[in-house]
Amino acid sequence: MKHSSAWVNFSYLSFGFAGAMLALGLFMMPLDLWGKGYLAMGILMLVQATVNVTKTLRDNMEADKLVNKIEDARTENLLLQIKNGQPA
Repeated sequence: MKHSSAWVNFSYLSFGFAGAMLALGLFMMPLDLWGKGYLAMGILMLVQATVNVTKTLRDNMEADKLVNKIEDARTENLLLQIKNGQPA
C-alpha cells in the first residue's frame, strides 16, 4: 500500500525542520569547534544508522513475505494433487 503524497511531504518537512532545529541548537551551543564537530558527526552517524536499520528490517520483512507466498503456493499445489488423487 502506497502512502499519500500529503504524508510523504509531511515526513520530508518534519525531517528537514528537525534537522534545521538541531543545526541551530548545535551552532548556538557554547562549545568550541571540536566539540560541535564531534556532536555533529555523532548526529549524522545516528541518522545513517537509523536509515540502515529501517531499510534492513523492511528488506527482511519483504523477503519473508516472498518466501511465505512461495510456500503457500507449494502447499496449495500439494493439496490439489492429493485432492485429485495424484501421488505427491
